[in-house]
Amino acid sequence: MKLKDITAVIEEAAPLTLQESYDNSGLLVGNTDMDITGVLLCVDVTPSVMDEAEALKCNLIISHHPMIFSGQKRLIGASLTQRLIYRAIKQDVAVYAAHTNLDNTFGGVTFMLGHRLSLHNMRVLSPRRNGMRKLVVYVPEVYAERVREALFSAGAGTVGRYDQCSYNIRGEGTFRAGEGTHPFVGEVGIRHTESEIRIECIVPDYRVQRVLEAVRKEHPYEEMAYDVWPVELPDYLSGAGVVGEIEPCDAEVFLKRLKNTLQLPVLRHSPIVRPVVHRVALCGGSGTEFIQDALYNEADVFISADFKYHTFFDAQERLTLADIGHYESEKFVMEWFYEVITKKFPTFVVHKTSTVSNPIIYL
Repeated sequence: MKLKDITAVIEEAAPLTLQESYDNSGLLVGNTDMDITGVLLCVDVTPSVMDEAEALKCNLIISHHPMIFSGQKRLIGASLTQRLIYRAIKQDVAVYAAHTNLDNTFGGVTFMLGHRLSLHNMRVLSPRRNGMRKLVVYVPEVYAERVREALFSAGAGTVGRYDQCSYNIRGEGTFRAGEGTHPFVGEVGIRHTESEIRIECIVPDYRVQRVLEAVRKEHPYEEMAYDVWPVELPDYLSGAGVVGEIEPCDAEVFLKRLKNTLQLPVLRHSPIVRPVVHRVALCGGSGTEFIQDALYNEADVFISADFKYHTFFDAQERLTLADIGHYESEKFVMEWFYEVITKKFPTFVVHKTSTVSNPIIYL
């Protein structure tokens, strides 16, 4: 198994273009053509994880948090990160990370947490902005349905909870084929008029190339005419956090269930605002910036991590905040990695680390 085969599967499910500008997801150490003997999955790369990979004869470590986050000007062992990089290179171990691109993926980290809490009707809490494109394709009328099917199958045409959305206009296209061409209709050197359909679809930016490749396979023209331009429309299939519903439950009972279900050593929460919990908002990792999205979605409880002292004051009388811890909110990422990789390569050796990398100890 080549490293590039495994990373391609992950990036198909969680495109790197979805990562935030400050992030460093992707291949951090290694050669894409190297042969992989086994994979170890983790939340963080630590010396103990490296020891485990060596013992299991795994030469690929896939983590959620990037081992290299900020720039390194030299590798002299002056920090834990530098020592880990040096060790990975010396032992010929590849290191890959899927961080905020996985946070922003529909069905990603926070969705895994939502499944644990039995949320239904889950959707993205804070849809990604400025990530949509409008694709316009001009096609002969008799081929329009084939092209539409190609568009939809490749991921175009989804607006909110509606899919297979397109706008179609009939018109006439003209062209003159030059020397050396092989026109589908018309003759070389003579202007031709053809009855065509203009098909318009919305496409997430990270799917544009895949959609175009799919359309080209069905489009009859030697030179396919199309336009792509940005549109100010949220991408409801990518973004941060999740909001969903549960069967109405007493708020105190819900918080105790949350603590037990996730096996939390401690649960910090603000005062209970609404006695009954029905709608729940979640965000794996640090989610303070999405409190307003939780309020906009009329959530009764917002579950995340790393809330500061004054944030709990700000939440009073608006909704209940539940801080479950950063590591605790993202530890299910290993299940996502495992499912994606083994679904594609069912006989390949994939291990989940037994190392708890949480740097916070509860006394």
